[in-house]
Amino acid sequence: MNSSTSSSELRRYFIAMAATFAATFVAVWIWVVAMPLAFLEPEYASWRAKQVLLDRCDLGELLIFGDSRATVGIIPAALGVKATNLAVGGGEAVEALAALRRALACPETPKLVILSMDAVHFSRADLFWERTMRFSFLGGAELAELRNVSAHLGDDAVYEERHTDGIPSWLRDRLYLVHFPPYYFGSLIEGRGLWRWRYNQINLAASVAARGQYYFGVADGSSTVAADGQLTYFRALPVLDWYFGQMLALLAERGVQAVFLPMPMNEATARAVRPEMRDGFARWLAGYEARYPGFHVAGPVVQAWPNRWFGDGFSHLNPAGAERLSALLAACLAREFAACDPSWKEPDRIAERGN
Repeated sequence: MNSSTSSSELRRYFIAMAATFAATFVAVWIWVVAMPLAFLEPEYASWRAKQVLLDRCDLGELLIFGDSRATVGIIPAALGVKATNLAVGGGEAVEALAALRRALACPETPKLVILSMDAVHFSRADLFWERTMRFSFLGGAELAELRNVSAHLGDDAVYEERHTDGIPSWLRDRLYLVHFPPYYFGSLIEGRGLWRWRYNQINLAASVAARGQYYFGVADGSSTVAADGQLTYFRALPVLDWYFGQMLALLAERGVQAVFLPMPMNEATARAVRPEMRDGFARWLAGYEARYPGFHVAGPVVQAWPNRWFGDGFSHLNPAGAERLSALLAACLAREFAACDPSWKEPDRIAERGN
């Protein structure tokens, strides 16, 4: 075999190898775009349920926006009115505004909106790229808005969260929007083809049926101090402050009453919360309450429940705790909600009354 023949065969080998790699990469890319329920982690199905309800405009007169504590704690079926829980795990005002805009584009305008995010989700970035963008909860226009607002405010805490790969921000944005496979590599490995398909389909159907509510930890109690107890003071990130203000302005423009409902936390966390954090959070919310007459803060921002009502170390209510909170909330909804201060501190009274 002469050198020219050897070089030709080697060239054909590399061409065939490159073609095989390219074809495989394209096939994986198509799989990522077309079959997210087959491989993404279980929480994706619960996020997807919110999008399904929004796409159908199957929402009702009461909507809930917020983070994971609201996702867990407010059970729409227990409220006595048609309600939808659009809160998401790790959710901040960015995701809430996106969902609110979609909801207000539906023919039926809600009568009441409940907002509920803990202090941590106003003062730190959390899971925006890992969940919000990987789960396709925001589109290109919404991501561009975040980029522009962040630049205008000089606050890129959310937009540049954990951006350490060296890829330019504009390129990273586009790669996320087109579902670039390397961003899903870990999920693809753990998903093992169709391994998660059946479970995620079941979870999606259950989350839609539950109108967006789902659980995290379900233990019979937790004494772990959650992140609230680690904050030395409260300061809202400018970008999250802007998004929250946009929500309230939009609700005021549409004439929709809004209530901020602090979720209870376990006793261990409540004891660890510093006065500077508690008072700063309360003052920040009071500023918005004074600015928007249709916005009301229901109760103190730090409300302790016994540890036994919590299912994990993040102060997520367990099923028994969520049922009791939802019963209290239903009692408030039966009256004039703006005048109702939920008695979160005494959940056992519900059981004593037979509720």
